[in-house]
Amino acid sequence: MKKVLYVSANPKPTELSYSKQVAETFMTTLKEENASLDIEAIELYDVDVQEIDGDVLSAWGKFASGEALTDVEAQKVATMNGMLEKFMAADVYVFATPMWNFFFPARMKMFLDSVLTAGKTFRYTEQGPVGLLENKQAIHIQGTGGIYTGTDLNFADAYLRQALAFVGVTDVTTLAVEGMNQFPDKIEEIVADAKAKAETLAKEVAGAVTV
Repeated sequence: MKKVLYVSANPKPTELSYSKQVAETFMTTLKEENASLDIEAIELYDVDVQEIDGDVLSAWGKFASGEALTDVEAQKVATMNGMLEKFMAADVYVFATPMWNFFFPARMKMFLDSVLTAGKTFRYTEQGPVGLLENKQAIHIQGTGGIYTGTDLNFADAYLRQALAFVGVTDVTTLAVEGMNQFPDKIEEIVADAKAKAETLAKEVAGAVTV
């Protein structure tokens, strides 16, 4: 059974988040088109997401020496490993994020810090790092107040693509929900168009994912 991991990084409820509304349309269509998919959803603002802090760095240093971890270190590493395991087990990733000051929320970066793990999702070779994840696909549904597609200011989508490529995930599609603040009189039109694209994309993904 193919697994889909849906990761949302927005503390707003769905009715107040355009990216989450479009993502909801995508996920609903995906389930309707392929009921055999095993779907897991993570709202990063509703779960414990561990940042790289002093305890985590200390724990990583102790792994090399074989020194025992403190209870706090072990708990924090376990939280990161939990996210890593969910990520590695999935075949399709769906990310829903807003753009805040040219980037996505810090919790999304913290999530990626948990899954970019040497020896698990990539490894170092004499020729450089090599991604270890194969035959996986990602969808990034991004909400922005202005129009940032094709500009140098969309650091969030560029970073996500680079991070995914680093671990071997190069099949990435971005669905932009953009311009709601720039064109407030066109919000309904913008969101409706994005939802229509989400439905089409979900059908394509559902048909491509074989059991």
